[in-house]
Amino acid sequence: MIRLRPHHGMCLAYFEGKGYSDDFTENMQHMLELLEKGAEVEMTVSGDEICKACPNLKSGVCLSADLVEHYDRKVLEHCGLKEKESLSFREFVDNVQKNIIETGKREEICGGCQWNEICRRKESRWK
Repeated sequence: MIRLRPHHGMCLAYFEGKGYSDDFTENMQHMLELLEKGAEVEMTVSGDEICKACPNLKSGVCLSADLVEHYDRKVLEHCGLKEKESLSFREFVDNVQKNIIETGKREEICGGCQWNEICRRKESRWK
């Protein structure tokens, strides 16, 4: 079981090898590969396996905690999921694709993110 922030379902959909640091990017790629092999995920609105390598995590606290928690809660709401809910990664990304990406809700949820331009110009890998 891998703990996963709900908003990371969108980040992973558009990930292209760029990130906050080399360590973060390597970890993100590793987690994407691991998750796509059929992992079970548990929704969490706090640090997850991807966050562990983020330079914005200082002494276990995210410098953007309020912002990313807002993203997480919006993803849970749009996908009809709850915090601590477990499901297969495939079910999760299918849900994100159908209920957020295909309905045009992604920019409403996280359009202010510094990585938005990547998401705006790419097609989701979950399509």
